Amino acid sequence: MTVHRGHIFHIAGSPLVTEAVANLAHYQDGALVVDDKGVITWCGSWSELPAEFATATTVDHHGAFLLPGFVDTHMHFPQVWCGDSYGGGQLLEWLNNCIFPSESKLQDRGYAKAAAVEWVDRMIAAGTTNGLIFGSAFPHAQDFLFEEARDRGLRIVAGRGIQTTGPDSGHLLMTSEADAIRLTREEIEKWHPLDAEERRHALQFVAIVPRFSLSVTPTTLAALGDLYDEYRDKGVYFTSHLNENARPGTGEIDSTKAVYQVDSYLDTYDGKFLPGSKVGGKTLLGPRSVMAHSVHCTDAELARMAETGTSIAHCPVSQLFLGSGTLPWKRTVASGVNIAIGSDWGAGDEWFIPQVLNSCFKVHISERQPVGIDPYPSDDQSLSLHPAELLFTGTLAGARALALEDRTGNFDIGKEADFVVLDPSKWDMYDQTLTRMHQSDDPTTRRDAFLFAVIMLAREKALTETYVRGRKLETSTGPK
Repeated sequence: MTVHRGHIFHIAGSPLVTEAVANLAHYQDGALVVDDKGVITWCGSWSELPAEFATATTVDHHGAFLLPGFVDTHMHFPQVWCGDSYGGGQLLEWLNNCIFPSESKLQDRGYAKAAAVEWVDRMIAAGTTNGLIFGSAFPHAQDFLFEEARDRGLRIVAGRGIQTTGPDSGHLLMTSEADAIRLTREEIEKWHPLDAEERRHALQFVAIVPRFSLSVTPTTLAALGDLYDEYRDKGVYFTSHLNENARPGTGEIDSTKAVYQVDSYLDTYDGKFLPGSKVGGKTLLGPRSVMAHSVHCTDAELARMAETGTSIAHCPVSQLFLGSGTLPWKRTVASGVNIAIGSDWGAGDEWFIPQVLNSCFKVHISERQPVGIDPYPSDDQSLSLHPAELLFTGTLAGARALALEDRTGNFDIGKEADFVVLDPSKWDMYDQTLTRMHQSDDPTTRRDAFLFAVIMLAREKALTETYVRGRKLETSTGPK
């Protein structure tokens, strides 16, 4: 047994985001007990530590915060060196001018190997203990990514980026439809734990990942639906983009609906990708499906995602960067869809999930909906997200989106010990602010305001250690 002593915050139990405040657990002088298999056996106040753990090894993270590991539900591995690429426009211009040419560079094996090392280093340095990753089109690059994650003990869900059609700028990333299915199957068979017992302990998993509907054809979607149906009960994941950019006429949403002649963008992933939203194949939605962005969803699309257990990866930083708009928080939460956080590294230019949550708070306290544009109301939709809701969105909601809530996401007894250590002494401004800030006389207000500052002010320089299943991870240059 190992006892990690520190200032603990986590969202206990299995609440909805609207219940996160009631489930916020806080131990100013806390103890997190982890057994030799990396499983949590107790969490609570140091003063109440059971006698049976009195002789356990103690790691005293004096003055530091222990938080559940951050879960990033949308990020792009082949864009590892694409942050803040200037494309001269919004989503489609940015893809053509910056991203497709940059991702094509991973065709080179040396470049791809370096990219995988850098990627895993950055996840560990940012305290991201699990990520849902849009992968490279090149199988060798995917192999490097899975090998690095395996060797370092990092959780990932990743899948090769699938493109069978598109502009000339992405020609190196495209394959035939037959090869798209063959390569995806080969990746599943090589890297996904197909045995049920193996899955219970695995850290790396495979997802089926078409870039978005405009990057494939109805024939490809039908074949992907058949492939997913074949492996669905083996725990394979699905992820893609949905309703990201709504620029009239030439944006992603209008272009998708025009090409497929469907009623809604979601229909294309729901097996209804033929003209008039007629059924053409099996659905790709479900409890291990995550739709990135989902900024401009209709009520019917949200209802369908809630019905199927499909989650949303909310990416406020990249939505600001590409001018995509703001996910309507109140309406999306009311629909019952699980909302997790995503950095969308590439279009997003921030790895550190607390800073993505910082942007999440800011966009929603400033949230306004355009007047008279269906399906949005014209009234003020702004709200101040509670810090417990932010913590939930960056941790437990991500574990739920990845169907791993029974294993990770908080410090409940029996879960695997994924956590980070934030040490304010490593950054004086952080330390001084948390030490000298006004403290309310009301204990609940004091707790909430303090957690808010812990999240909003946090920077990577204060993150000193990252643990997955009780094991401290190391970057290629040393411990983190």
